[in-house]
Amino acid sequence: MKFLSVSLICGALAACSPSSQETGRNSTASSASAQHLPTVPLVVTHGEGGPPTRLDIEIALTPEQQETGLMHRTDIAADGGMIFPMLPPRRPSFWMKDTPTALDILFIRTDGSIAKIVTNTEPNDMTPVFAEVSVAGVLELRGGAAAALGIDEGDRISWGECATERKAPVMEADNFCPA
Repeated sequence: MKFLSVSLICGALAACSPSSQETGRNSTASSASAQHLPTVPLVVTHGEGGPPTRLDIEIALTPEQQETGLMHRTDIAADGGMIFPMLPPRRPSFWMKDTPTALDILFIRTDGSIAKIVTNTEPNDMTPVFAEVSVAGVLELRGGAAAALGIDEGDRISWGECATERKAPVMEADNFCPA
């Protein structure tokens, strides 16, 4: 009888305890709130000439910020997005898990040129998106923004202080001034 009482009490306590989803442990529910990060200036210099495109873009500096990215975001401005510095350069892959908004994903080489643009990705798609080369950064824009802004593969990108004043070549996460 004592075993039955103890079992019933433990069962009742377990039923009232928060689940791992509610506490955020080992679950994707902990990322359910969208992140909004500080912005940096970003400039796209177009290969065919013309005035540069100037944007203020959120910057994901930490591994945690980069892992969350634009997940759960529905409020991305037409000229908004997020930059993911990749220093040292590497071959990252991105997916659209828990991302309800279509995105354009731009892969940026170490010389600042755009290696690849993947347009209008499918929301919530788990298929990896990647470039075939090492990159110094990845820029995510709202779906269709690259075309609307006239951004093409081969255009050059810089961000941080490098976007507001010309500096010697710098490869830092928050300041990217390619040679």
